[in-house]
Amino acid sequence: MRLIIQENYALLSKWAGYYVASKIRKANPSPSQPYVLGLPTGSSPLGMYQCLIELNKKGIISFENIITFNMDEYVGLPEDHLQSYHSFMKDNFFDHIDIRPENVNILNGNAPDLPAECERYEAKIKATGGIDLFIGGIGADGHIAFNEPGSSLFSRTRVKTLTTDTIIINSRFFDNDIEQVPRTALTVGVGTIMDAKEVLILANGHNKARAVAQGVEGAVSQKWTITALQMHPKGIIVCDELACDELQVGTYRYFKDIEKNNLDYNRLLS
Repeated sequence: MRLIIQENYALLSKWAGYYVASKIRKANPSPSQPYVLGLPTGSSPLGMYQCLIELNKKGIISFENIITFNMDEYVGLPEDHLQSYHSFMKDNFFDHIDIRPENVNILNGNAPDLPAECERYEAKIKATGGIDLFIGGIGADGHIAFNEPGSSLFSRTRVKTLTTDTIIINSRFFDNDIEQVPRTALTVGVGTIMDAKEVLILANGHNKARAVAQGVEGAVSQKWTITALQMHPKGIIVCDELACDELQVGTYRYFKDIEKNNLDYNRLLS
């Protein structure tokens, strides 16, 4: 596992955006050989998305031959609901880049048969050849996607009941009214994420510090689904200084030392 420590959220976002851009440029995707991204929602990736939009507008990267699969979607929200993840992705990313609409994949939380929808999603990921780079955020309790504490580390895309803590945290997007927050969601599994060729996790703020410490230093456990990243051959956590507050001093110094030549985002595209 790599741990990239940036000074603040702005630099974290820029490093992540340039890293994704470097992978796209290196892959040089074509219609017959697209590059496949797994994408998150939430507040953590917003800065990265803005960076990627700017790089796209400057002609540095194109999303024309990129296929995307989003991590999750609420059950029961109309796709055009302001807080659906369909709307989130359109408003914050897809409407601002040159991606083909047919290459965008988001789970249908209104499907008449939700388990069948989950199976279809897994099959489509497999049919594309798998995900090249899965990007995700992390919850304060260490969950990735909607794989709450206790989720199997081998889980696949499925219907998942949200914890009270997650509902309370997400209520900030629903006028702070927990009654408006859906109780269930469709989510890719931990196993789905770990199948990707690379995984990049974004973590910012002191409230993510305990989760980062568990993800880097803790034992692999379904209590903290982020710990599954320790078993991935190409896993990266990029975080800001505040998210490092719970790391042991030796761990912090170790990663600062070995990654000191990899912090400059400009070098990623050179």
